[in-house]
Amino acid sequence: MRQFLSTLLITSSALLTSQVQAADEHAELVRQVMQTEAAFAKTMEARDHKAFTEFLAEESIFFSGTKALHGKQEVASAWKRFYDSPAPPFSWAPETVEVLNSGKLALSSGPVRNPQGRLIATFTSIWRQDSPGVWHIIFDKGNDVCDCANPEIK
Repeated sequence: MRQFLSTLLITSSALLTSQVQAADEHAELVRQVMQTEAAFAKTMEARDHKAFTEFLAEESIFFSGTKALHGKQEVASAWKRFYDSPAPPFSWAPETVEVLNSGKLALSSGPVRNPQGRLIATFTSIWRQDSPGVWHIIFDKGNDVCDCANPEIK
């Protein structure tokens, strides 16, 4: 009986340690994507279009209204206009990040604000981990928000 209890205790301890390590690894991936999304957003504030393009995967797809922009070059070209003026036309920040258990893909989402800080949209992005700690955006879609308190605004 002591042998059984001892084996059970060791097995339980190993299982718990494994679960704690998995949780720590997952939390680290969430932190990486949160930081990557924040750095991506910082390119707008810094007016650094070149840095923006470095976050794009070659096969990135960004939705722009009803049109999908395909590929790093098309996305970079379409977004260049947002970087041309001295002041950023909008800002965004991650609020939520979820990472698949495989650690290969992640979703980030959060608010988009106009220069006065008013919420004008939300974004959802899908990130792919291309090498340890290196994430590139593969999908991005913004959605307008409803100003439901003011039916005059559409």
